[in-house]
Parts: sequence; C-alpha cells; structure tokens
Amino acid sequence: MSVDPTATTGSTYLPLAPSGQTPLRVMTIAGSDSGGGAGIQADMRTFAMLGIHGLVAVTAVTVQNSLGVKGFHEIPLDVIAGQIEEVASDIGVQAAKTGMLASSDIINTIAEAWVGQGLAGSVPLVVDPVCASMHGDPLLHPSALNSLRQKLFPLATLVTPNLDEVRLLVDIEVVDADTQRAAARELHALGPQWALVKGGHLRSSTHSPDLLFDGTEFHEFDSPRINTGHDHGAGDTLAAAIASALAHGYPVPDAVAFGKRWVTECLRAAYPLGQGHGPVSALFRLG
Repeated sequence: MSVDPTATTGSTYLPLAPSGQTPLRVMTIAGSDSGGGAGIQADMRTFAMLGIHGLVAVTAVTVQNSLGVKGFHEIPLDVIAGQIEEVASDIGVQAAKTGMLASSDIINTIAEAWVGQGLAGSVPLVVDPVCASMHGDPLLHPSALNSLRQKLFPLATLVTPNLDEVRLLVDIEVVDADTQRAAARELHALGPQWALVKGGHLRSSTHSPDLLFDGTEFHEFDSPRINTGHDHGAGDTLAAAIASALAHGYPVPDAVAFGKRWVTECLRAAYPLGQGHGPVSALFRLG
C-alpha cells in the first residue's frame, strides 16, 4: 500500500489541549546533545511544537558540536531506571521513544523498568536504534546490538532504523525496493509490532522512500528529497513526531505518515549552525 505523506488531507499539526488543561505526555529516553541539534533537545522541541508535554529519562550526556561527537558519559543505571519509574508512577505516559542508549546494561535496565512499570503492551514505544552519529561517531557499543534485538525490539510498537542501522542489525545492505522489503521482514522478525525502514540515506534516489511492515502488509511513504546539508536530528525528530501521534491514538500507519510530513517540514526549515551540519528545525511552526 502506497501512502502520500504530503497529501493535503493530512495535517502537519496535532490538536492542542485547551489552555490550562493537561496535555498528553510523551517520554524521550535518550542522550543529551550539547550542541542542541539532536537527542533529547530535538525531541523536546518537537514535543513542544506539537503541544505535547515532554518527559525525559536521560541515558547519556554527549560532548559534541556541529562537527561531531567528542565523547560521552553514561548515566548510572539506577538513575536511568528511577527517571522512568518516578515519572510513570506519578505523571503518567501516553507514549515514549528511545534514542541513544549507549550500552547493553542501559538497554537491559530500560527494558526491565518498562516492564516493571506495566507499560509494556499498554503504552506505545517507538525504538529509534541509534548506533552512530551522522558523522559516523559511535553512540552504541557493538556488544549492545544483541540487547537491542533481544530485549528492546520485542517491547517496541515500532522500530525506526536508518539504512546504516539496518545493516548493523540484520546484515542487509539496502540499495533498492527489494532489499528494503527484505530488511523490513528481518527487522519485524526480531519482535516489534511494526518495522519502518527509512530511506533517507538511499542517496541514489531523488526521493526519500520509507517502508513500513507489520508482518503481513507493506505501507510505502514517499516524499521528495529535501536538498539540504543541515539534517542533524532528523531521525530523532521523526521518531518524536510519530510517538506524539501515537499518544493521540493514531493508528501506526497514520502516525508514520504524520511523522513523515513533520520531519519533511523540519528539513525545509533547517538552518546552519557552527562549522558543520545544522539541525532540522521544528521552529517553523512559530512562523
């Protein structure tokens, strides 16, 4: 099934809660980007611009700028688990997304906390399996790939790898529609309810073709490739927008179509920052 995510019948926005009324809450479980382009900073911008109250469980603090990641510090496991548990038990969570998780121990801790709080199966979870920065700097220990596959993917409503992450996770080099479908099947077999193989890194195409699979049916999402060198945080922004739509009760294909529209507009509004890659910008909604 082919879906046009830029169709005029689909809104780029989500309904806002009336003033004074508690908005929906979505949690980002991810690393902090000192340059403000990706990670929890990108997630929180999208949440705010979509009228979502953002919740945070910080997994790592990175030392980075527009040129790359210079290093990172992992947050203690009890602090990571505590953030999830305390927020979920008091404030409540309607959806969540993960980003940089850094290590097997962190992934296992998140999975245990998610199950322990009774969130598994009841709260949509978008897993963005961040393995490296856009500059190629590693953000996940190689040994943690098995933990992603075995512990977190089976808890996921949706996984959203880019093509580099697909290659690491299922050892498939996506070069065309056939290999993209093969990758989607292999990813789905690891346990998530839905698998999205993003085509933004398929540079041979003038479009950005994304493919969604639920184990039975394929859904295709296509949009023109935005010609910009400033795309830092695009994956985080997409996953955050999808999680926000899921919090509103959108079916997964509709949530992905919404996220695709959102990140496309954020790419159009991307701006230069520093000497390297600038970020996609959710601030276009303020215009």
